[in-house]
Amino acid sequence: MSIYSIATSGLSAASLRVNVAASNIANVRTTGPLPASGGPGTSAAAGSSSIAPTFPAAYVPLRVDQVDQSGGTTPGGTIATVSTVSPSYSAQSDPTAPFANQDGLVAAPNVDLASEFAELATAKYSFIANAKVIQAYSETEKSLLDITT
Repeated sequence: MSIYSIATSGLSAASLRVNVAASNIANVRTTGPLPASGGPGTSAAAGSSSIAPTFPAAYVPLRVDQVDQSGGTTPGGTIATVSTVSPSYSAQSDPTAPFANQDGLVAAPNVDLASEFAELATAKYSFIANAKVIQAYSETEKSLLDITT
């Protein structure tokens, strides 16, 4: 595997980390009904002739799993995959939400903002480091080609 492909795999992983962290941060307040609850439509007050409204589920936070690419005859680089956080939600009190259960609880995404900002910082420095590798290798190749005897 070439130095360029190793560094670009790192750039790609850093970019994926930024996208996932940004999505988690943007949706930190996207709540929904608790999965086990039937919502307000199951109560007797809803009436038997009305159709219960359906509400979208709470945002499911994501995480990036990154491992070294160790297959093949010339291993190198990294592979980043996206998976869901488990558990994906926690019960939060919000009795004013239309989809709150009888106890006033809703499902809130299991997002830790401090961890997400740490992921952004990690991705930033990883991106910078891999970009510097590409720059240094490019400059080295150029100087080797400029050698005259």
